[in-house]
Amino acid sequence: MTATEPAGEDQTPAPRVRARRVAVWSLVGVAAFIILLDQLTKHFATEELTDRGPVRILGGLVYLSLIRNSGAAFSLASGHTWIFPLIALAVLAWITWMAFKLRSMPWAIALGLVAGGALGNFIDRLFRAPGPFQGHVVDMISLFAPYGEKFAVFNIADSALSCGVVLAIILEFSGRQRDGTRIPLRKAKTAAGKDDSAGKTDDPDSGTAGDGAPGSGDK
Repeated sequence: MTATEPAGEDQTPAPRVRARRVAVWSLVGVAAFIILLDQLTKHFATEELTDRGPVRILGGLVYLSLIRNSGAAFSLASGHTWIFPLIALAVLAWITWMAFKLRSMPWAIALGLVAGGALGNFIDRLFRAPGPFQGHVVDMISLFAPYGEKFAVFNIADSALSCGVVLAIILEFSGRQRDGTRIPLRKAKTAAGKDDSAGKTDDPDSGTAGDGAPGSGDK
């Protein structure tokens, strides 16, 4: 028995290392796909929508119009463009740190969406006019109405970032951990309630034990 126990201990880390490797590569794959799709759609927008009015597609569900945004969502903080690359770098550093204990596929997808969205707009900040860390983000998608009437204009990176954050919140509140484990919050509360009720008697003055057997007071 002593000869087999060390072997079992040596083999246990292997599945965890494999799960982490799969999760990390999934995160990288999702992020790379979002970056590629984001940059392709931005290239299409700059080539086809420059000096052109809103293009109505899908029966008016989506409108395409080229907007160069120096701020964040809804054009907030337009005069402080330099701060957004720093925020993106901080987000990417946090995701990199999280990847060291990542073994959950849903979390890999969520973090991949956030990383891809952050990097997609980060590329614009670095390489687009008017210059490094001052670049304007290319937006082109508006829902239900042309830009400026009902909803803000956005891009693929914005959509991925928003979906990733929502998915991460759902995973957090559902008890799913980034290491692949899950905290069963409801089950823990139910089990605690059953333990409390099992130790109580229906009538504490009846002289009976908790299991219904006659107590010492009957003698």
